Amino acid sequence: MSKYDNQYLSIVENIINRGYFDNNRTGMPTYKLPHQIMQFDLMEEFPILTTKKVAFKTAVKELLWIFKEQSNSVKTLQEQNVHIWDEWEMEDGTIGTSYGYIVKKFNQIDKLIDALKNNPQDRRMIINLWQNAYLDTGALYPCCFMTMWDVSDSRLNCMLVQRSGDMGLGIPFNTTQYAVLVHILAQVTGLKPGLFTHVINNAHVYNNHVEPLKIQLQRKDGDYEAPKLIINPNIKNFYEFTVDDINLEGYKFHKKIEMEVSV
Repeated sequence: MSKYDNQYLSIVENIINRGYFDNNRTGMPTYKLPHQIMQFDLMEEFPILTTKKVAFKTAVKELLWIFKEQSNSVKTLQEQNVHIWDEWEMEDGTIGTSYGYIVKKFNQIDKLIDALKNNPQDRRMIINLWQNAYLDTGALYPCCFMTMWDVSDSRLNCMLVQRSGDMGLGIPFNTTQYAVLVHILAQVTGLKPGLFTHVINNAHVYNNHVEPLKIQLQRKDGDYEAPKLIINPNIKNFYEFTVDDINLEGYKFHKKIEMEVSV
């Protein structure tokens, strides 16, 4: 079984069977468990689900929108046929002071790349999107709000901390995105990808996702081998990456499972 399918489905099954059931701000109740953790060695396997299709290119487009383009414009995503932020679009066509806005405001990517190249044993290598002064002027408080970085034996390790994780829709997307981020930052800083640890404070399954996820759980013995991530080796400048430079080879998957987004 692919390591990602294995760890992910174990958490999903545990939440459905043992999770605390209650309401939340969306109005759609959830089953939840706190402090769920997945960890992968990115030299061994690229973490993406095979028991259902994950929209890989859409995930990469959003990743580059946040960290490379450092944009808050929903229109910029819509022009790429990405509509995951449509429900949160504000009157000015942006998501306000969220995500890419904060990356740019505090020059966070450039500072991280500089540290990885010139001071790799720095223990303060953090990208923090949770900036109190800017939370209420954004469309949504950041879910994936912090990454902490480490270099050991020329391997780039990353811990992603996520305050809230929708296991049905959001988590598979987020894990894959940030694994890509580790790979491309490793390439531009002359390192090798290392450990990727995904920490989810509030891991939840929406009540209307239980039955679709039970369908996915039935596929766990029919998973496929994980695909290979293929990155254009000629790109050495982070800001030169395009979605076409980042691809999967041999991605086999079961068909998509429809789930409704809770806003």
